[in-house]
Amino acid sequence: MIPWIHIDTATMPGGGGEIRLKRRGTEFSIMLGAIELMNSRLSGSEEALATLVAARLAGRPEPRILIGGLGMGFTLRAALAAFGQGAQIVVSELVPAVVAWARGPMAQVFGDCLVDPRVAIREEDVARTIGAAPAAFDAILLDVDNGPEGLTRRANDDLYDMAGLAVARAALRPGGVLAVWSSGPDHGFTQRLRKSGFAVEEVKARANGKRGGARHVIWLATHPGVVQAECASRAGS
Repeated sequence: MIPWIHIDTATMPGGGGEIRLKRRGTEFSIMLGAIELMNSRLSGSEEALATLVAARLAGRPEPRILIGGLGMGFTLRAALAAFGQGAQIVVSELVPAVVAWARGPMAQVFGDCLVDPRVAIREEDVARTIGAAPAAFDAILLDVDNGPEGLTRRANDDLYDMAGLAVARAALRPGGVLAVWSSGPDHGFTQRLRKSGFAVEEVKARANGKRGGARHVIWLATHPGVVQAECASRAGS
């Protein structure tokens, strides 16, 4: 058995503790205490976060996408492949060390996605990015915790409460999609999404894609503006 080697440690802003980057052969792991936040061998559901959204935005020639959390780049790479050359993709990553790891010890995992001209990396809280950009995005993809609660830092709870969902909806263009990754179901979050005015789908995705693995959940919450506009148009005709 090849042993794990500790590569680096980074402190989460806002009292979220420390995350550690480890390597075993060609495999990487990011840990928060005893919890594995991500592993380079398991990318299926993170990739689905992008491909499911891309399918629902098909036909938009120049979609603007916000990804919350760089992680190991699974969602970013899938988004680059799925959205085409006209897309603009903003990635908000709170921890500068994660960006440094992507450009350093994990460069082989990331390939050339960080230098793709469609990509802009912002080292800031995704909540700040969302709040500063009303009606700016066709999709917001969140994978900053193990689900709709602040696991890595308590301040992330604000992304998933009613006030946070209202801000996310305001940042979306009509018909845009808020997609949230989770390690498991959360009925309360589904209800909050609906109360916030989103049309909601829950999709199950396997951690290792078609090869199986743990069952994860992706919420696809659609801003209903287009539907409302069409209904208003029909009513006036």
